[in-house]
Amino acid sequence: MGEETYEIYAIKYAQHERRARDNFIGGDIHDGPMAMDYFIWVIRNAARTIVVDTGFDQAMAEKRVRKIVHPVEEGLAQLGIAADAVENVILTHLHYDHAGNHHLFPNARYHVQEREMQFCTGRCMCHPEVNHPYAVEDVKKMIDRLFEGHLVFRDPEDTYAPGITMHRVGGHSDGLQILRVRTARGWVVLASDAAHYFGHLEQRLAYPVVFNMGDMFDGYARVKELADSKYHIIPGHDPKVLALYPPASPETAGWIARVDLPPHETRED
Repeated sequence: MGEETYEIYAIKYAQHERRARDNFIGGDIHDGPMAMDYFIWVIRNAARTIVVDTGFDQAMAEKRVRKIVHPVEEGLAQLGIAADAVENVILTHLHYDHAGNHHLFPNARYHVQEREMQFCTGRCMCHPEVNHPYAVEDVKKMIDRLFEGHLVFRDPEDTYAPGITMHRVGGHSDGLQILRVRTARGWVVLASDAAHYFGHLEQRLAYPVVFNMGDMFDGYARVKELADSKYHIIPGHDPKVLALYPPASPETAGWIARVDLPPHETRED
């Protein structure tokens, strides 16, 4: 039986104005404006709909000095998805910008790497330098879900469904996972924070929030290995995603992109 294929939507919900020096460790980076976009993703076909990551809400935006441009539930509604009807959510990791909005998905099961739960409840969280990307309320909520039977632990190499595989790469956080999704144009990799920007892969430079540098660079190689080409890799925070890929509809240009479709143009490395 052949693999199922899926549509994939990248939904921007927030942004942060910053500079290139804030996004790379080392290398000859010509400093200048380099904004960060915040995304969730939707993977769907006729058989299933999966939300990947859940973003943060207005309260967390104010706490972290970020700007909500479209609340997560608004982006989902544009795709005809009611958040309270979502049955499955995959969390790439539990940092505050990927694991919030707890009220939106009351009926969902959450799929996370077991190693990520061990990490964010273990001894490394004694260090502010390591725990600062986590929001304690998010971690507490995941423990609630565990005891409520709404949490599913995934293996380092796992199959979610025909045409969707999950791969623990670590690096940015110890239990970070990426997704490989079969589409009409081939295998697309949702890299999430294994590569925040295209530049991390192209220049082999690290993002400053890193737990294990070796795992981060091994993760770059794994992302490239799993994707059909460099044009099948979707980084986690790069505004170029919305410029390169066609919008879901004319009214969602610059907001929701179809990354299962070919990009408008190829990137210069």
